[in-house]
Amino acid sequence: MPNRMTPEEFAAAANVSRETLERLKLYAALLEKWNRRINLVGRGTVDDLWRRHMLDSAQLLPLIPADAKSLVDLGSGAGFPGMVLAICGVRNVHLIESDRKKCSFLREAARATGVGVTIHNCRIEEVESFQADIVTSRALAPLPKLLDMAGQFIEKHSILLFLKGKHADRELTDAAKEWNMRIDRIPSHTDSDGTILRLEAISRALHSPKE
Repeated sequence: MPNRMTPEEFAAAANVSRETLERLKLYAALLEKWNRRINLVGRGTVDDLWRRHMLDSAQLLPLIPADAKSLVDLGSGAGFPGMVLAICGVRNVHLIESDRKKCSFLREAARATGVGVTIHNCRIEEVESFQADIVTSRALAPLPKLLDMAGQFIEKHSILLFLKGKHADRELTDAAKEWNMRIDRIPSHTDSDGTILRLEAISRALHSPKE
């Protein structure tokens, strides 16, 4: 098992500024404190928080166009990847999370770090539809279900960035039955079995039963 990543090693790997690192340290400290009371992330992953959660989220940064004006994070949980991306400078981030206690944590994290995010404490399908440049998700649902969830936020130029594990091939095969899309697969920097799916030009297949 690799040695635990330090905040400074994270900053070098993710190429973030000192100011951004200080905000992320505040976020990390708050998460560790809250995680003792409510289950934000698996307790076994907190020891390597900067690799397992911070870098896992921040590795999406180079895949987000500089002119992106909005990002929707589906099932934000403790804020990975959405809160990390917002702290790192992504604009107009919307965090969607149905769990009330996790939303309380997200609001406190936003206050402590001084980052402006919009937190939606409801189910994804209950959010009023709007178009987003970027849609992200991590460990939420299989790809066909994710695409259904993301549908209300997708427009022609939208980019979907989904952090996936070892079942990505099977999920892509299943998704292709209902969706057309352009697919880029990027190996994860934090998980040897992990893959980042970068999806564009997304539309329902003409033969889809949901058409």
